[in-house]
Amino acid sequence: MTQGAGEGPVVRTATLRDFRVPPYAQVPVQSGEPGPSGPPADGPSGHPGNAVPDHEPPEGYTPTERDLPVINRGDTVQVRVDPVEPPAPDGRGPLYVVGDVHGYLDELLAALGAQDLIDADGHWAAGNARLWFLGDFTDRGPDGIGVIDLVMRLSAEAAAAGGYCKALMGNHELLLIGAKRFGDTPVNSGAGTATFQAAWLLNGGQRTDMERLQDVHLQWMSRLDAVVEEDEHLLMHSDTTAYLDYGSTIEDVNDTVHQILTRNDADECWDLFRKLTKRFAFRDDGGPQAVRELLSQYGGKRVVHGHSPIPYLLGEVGTEDASDDEGDTGPAVEGPHVYADALAIAMDGGVTMAGKLLVVQLPLGK
Repeated sequence: MTQGAGEGPVVRTATLRDFRVPPYAQVPVQSGEPGPSGPPADGPSGHPGNAVPDHEPPEGYTPTERDLPVINRGDTVQVRVDPVEPPAPDGRGPLYVVGDVHGYLDELLAALGAQDLIDADGHWAAGNARLWFLGDFTDRGPDGIGVIDLVMRLSAEAAAAGGYCKALMGNHELLLIGAKRFGDTPVNSGAGTATFQAAWLLNGGQRTDMERLQDVHLQWMSRLDAVVEEDEHLLMHSDTTAYLDYGSTIEDVNDTVHQILTRNDADECWDLFRKLTKRFAFRDDGGPQAVRELLSQYGGKRVVHGHSPIPYLLGEVGTEDASDDEGDTGPAVEGPHVYADALAIAMDGGVTMAGKLLVVQLPLGK
């Protein structure tokens, strides 16, 4: 049966049935007021899922398998990662990136531990290593606030050890900020009335995250950068060229995003959120040129992004016509996905669909 807000944790298994949109997707979402700030609840609550009433995705809906086309692999390739030791510019340590986490704290701890970035107690153990999270810490999974708390703590511990742990702004950070600040305030979506609160619930917002959300979390998220260049890798959350709308340099883009959040205008924040939900700019025939446009403007030799799950880009997800008794298993994600003439690296391993939470050292092995 469908999970509703407050009906228990989201449970993932390794079958396609779990991430294919089921019949209850036709039931409209009943959104409510976010819970008051307060101490953590006894356990995580569920969410209404990806409900799409009357087959028409409402404004603010982030597409899932139901409405994202499965494409042929073409010249794309998924690589098994054999990291090579990169040169250490200016004495800095190796560079790691983390794909979308979406509240899966246990999986994150396991993935960081497997790379020896943290110890058995969850504390920074990587010395002067550099670690970048590509955004989307919350929603869909059971403990988004726990993920944010971990990243904030690791940031302090890494700095003390001579390294750093930093994070980029994802569209779900913008969504959570908007849901908290603006609630059910109508925004000008360009296609009718929308609200951050409804969009947040529709995209897997967890009420326990909202209840535990504090000012320190909001301030931390609001200060995140949108784009950064590290070792000739252009890091960003979304596989879109919409960043170009916000500035001609990396500094300009980040300043503009921070200013938008500071002005606290619901319509302006909504427009930013919607632009950063765009995806798939780097696939298909025009993909390499789109990547080159970003690299030409902001620098770097490769784009590294999250946001669009690798199973979609690879065409390894099932279709709604597939039989439930065919013995299908979940998407097999072993590592990042290199595509667009090897100019783009996708890092969202699809942890929300029984995929894999990726933590990878850059540059990738050949």
